[in-house]
Amino acid sequence: MPQINLRLDEETNHRLQYLSERTGRSKTFYATEALTQYLDEYEDYLLAKDALEEFTQSNDDAIDLDDIVWPA
Repeated sequence: MPQINLRLDEETNHRLQYLSERTGRSKTFYATEALTQYLDEYEDYLLAKDALEEFTQSNDDAIDLDDIVWPA
């Protein structure tokens, strides 16, 4: 499995160590979870940003929110 190394400031390291000890999970588990969540959110942001840019450049008309039929 690929690895990366990172440097943490003392406070972050202490928080991660405390969480690890408190829950019985490894620091690697929490670092991987945090990185995965960040990547998911940032990829969603980029997708939305690209979609907005594409729409803005398309000169299509926007749909009024009152005209949208929302599922119940």
